[in-house]
Amino acid sequence: MDSSQRIRAIGEIAAERGRVPVSGDFDLREEFGCDVFNRKAMQDFLSCEIIRRFDQVIEDGQAMPPEIATAVAEGMKNWAISRGATHYSHWFLPLTGFSAEKHDSFVEPDQKGGMLLKFSGKNLIMGEPDASSFPSGGLRSTFEARGYTAWDPTSPAFIRRGCDTATLCIPTAFCSYTGAVLDKKTPLLRSIQALSKQAVRLARCFGIEGKAAVTLGAEQEYFLIDKRLYFCRPDLIQTSRTLFGARPPKHQQLDDHYFGTIKPRILNFMAEADHELWRLGIPAKTRHNEAAPAQFELAPTFEELNLAVDHNMLVMEVLRQVADRHGLVCLLHEKPFEGINGSGKHNNWSLSVGEVNLLNPGRDPQQNALFMTTLAAVVQAVDRHGDLLRSSTIGAGNDHRLGAAEAPPAIISIFLGDQLTNIVEELIGSSGTHRKKEGELRIGVDTLPPLPCDATDRNRTSPFAFTGTKFEFRTPGASSSCAGPNIVLNTIVCEAFDEIATKLEALPENKFNASLQKLLGAIFKEHRRIIFNGDNYTAAWRAEAARRGLPNLPDTQSALTPMLVPENIALYEKYKVFSEAETRSRYEVFLGEYQRKVRIEAELTLLMARTVIYPAVIEQLHTLGETYTMYEKSRLTVAAGTAREMIDRIAPKLAAMLDECVRLESALGTANCREMLHAMGCLRSEADALELLVDDALWPLPKYREMLFVY
Repeated sequence: MDSSQRIRAIGEIAAERGRVPVSGDFDLREEFGCDVFNRKAMQDFLSCEIIRRFDQVIEDGQAMPPEIATAVAEGMKNWAISRGATHYSHWFLPLTGFSAEKHDSFVEPDQKGGMLLKFSGKNLIMGEPDASSFPSGGLRSTFEARGYTAWDPTSPAFIRRGCDTATLCIPTAFCSYTGAVLDKKTPLLRSIQALSKQAVRLARCFGIEGKAAVTLGAEQEYFLIDKRLYFCRPDLIQTSRTLFGARPPKHQQLDDHYFGTIKPRILNFMAEADHELWRLGIPAKTRHNEAAPAQFELAPTFEELNLAVDHNMLVMEVLRQVADRHGLVCLLHEKPFEGINGSGKHNNWSLSVGEVNLLNPGRDPQQNALFMTTLAAVVQAVDRHGDLLRSSTIGAGNDHRLGAAEAPPAIISIFLGDQLTNIVEELIGSSGTHRKKEGELRIGVDTLPPLPCDATDRNRTSPFAFTGTKFEFRTPGASSSCAGPNIVLNTIVCEAFDEIATKLEALPENKFNASLQKLLGAIFKEHRRIIFNGDNYTAAWRAEAARRGLPNLPDTQSALTPMLVPENIALYEKYKVFSEAETRSRYEVFLGEYQRKVRIEAELTLLMARTVIYPAVIEQLHTLGETYTMYEKSRLTVAAGTAREMIDRIAPKLAAMLDECVRLESALGTANCREMLHAMGCLRSEADALELLVDDALWPLPKYREMLFVY
């Protein structure tokens, strides 16, 4: 690698005029969901009786009878082939953080020199991928290779397309030969089932009947850079983040990128990404420039939680694939550029029973009471298990993002806004300032002060904020699966619902409202410490949070420890989300992944410093030395002094960088992640200082001002 590659790439980008065009003949009404085996496709390829029986099995939560599976498989195969598919795959979510698939063709020989197209009910219901190389955290031995995928009929099959290929993908759960859970979908489905059961119980206490539904809207942030610059950065290729790079004079301080006019090349990319997502039935709704240069956001509308999690995994895959076709690279790392805003995945979570959103205050006393009870349950859950919520957002990338001025800190707190907080204070017994009428607030009798969806300003510094009929969990990182945070959120709210419903079910009708008022006041009083409406970025809040006793788990190593707390293990076991072995296995998987990622970054930092940056600085010193000698011989004292001054500035920095290389090498020997990260930071500081002193024509790595602005 040398500077000519970087300079040539910039020249090509600047001179390029041809951009990937987007087809203008996309008919949204006709093509939305056209690559999904949805209701329309089922009506075209299945009989009405099979659809009715299929729906009934889903409604009852029963195992799929073989005869229905066989009929569905035949219809699904015929539909997929009509869409150009030649292969099928069970699509699942192992603990790698990515989706996984193994393709099998529909082709089977007919023993007469020809072939048949077959896809049986057994093929649909169960697959057998090799499980030996997927992380299991000790649940199984490496030599125990057998694993099973099991069809999830609640998430529809879809067509994945390549350049000239189409594959039928069937969302599935994934487990080992012994039945141990090796994926993220199975515990998510378990948590949804557990929460739904308790939500129905709670709603019934208020005379509301119906089926529970948990919904999610996942906002996805990402960066785009030109592919040619990307391939000049070994750190981006290997780790998805820049291990070196000085912040440019202009970055995001003018706030001119946020919601700015989208460049034509990026708009073409976004348009094609939207088309791909719409074909997959993913309701992509919003697209815009984010706060940092070269940063963008895509947000869908709300969907049922399990489907939304699957769809978000597809969103990330589609963004990467479409970017590649446009000569771009989509970076989903939480902090690809030091000193520049990172990328999160805002988790907008809500819950309903029947037609009633439990997080909608409503306009009548009955729904007000249910809303306040739900609010109390969430406050209790987050205060009691904030450490588990933090555990669900771990990751080597997210460690760099959290608390970095553009993201919430690692301290979990809840933002309710002034109006709701005053109502809470009044329930506790303190004075409120937003009463609708004179007299004491009586839950179940009074109607709350009007609480429209925008009753409060949004607090972008809060990790967990009420934003009108939903809670927005802002801590999860951009590259993570939505499954983890929602498994925890569902489970801890399930526990709170269970406890509250048990108390309410025992109340006589004539004492219900008064007892509810007392119960909610007690819950809010016990857990009010978790409510904070101020600026979460400040040092003052960190001190206040410590005074309140809120846990501060700043990095992955500390944030993982709550997973092994006996009470937390028992919580998962009680609601059948994880067994103890499954919880411990995930701790081992996540810790091992974190340690390996940090080590890869440390080794690459050392390698780049010595083999990429050092030669460039030496060449600069050689050139300056020759210049100094020439001017000295010519008795051009001032010019010689200038060259000498530059040598005296660069040489000590280079020596310091080499000293830091030795320290990083020593830290690698200890295998201590915190020591490695500290040493990497010190080494980077010296190298970034050299970037500002070395001749631009000699610097081999694309600079921030190029990657963030040249695309």
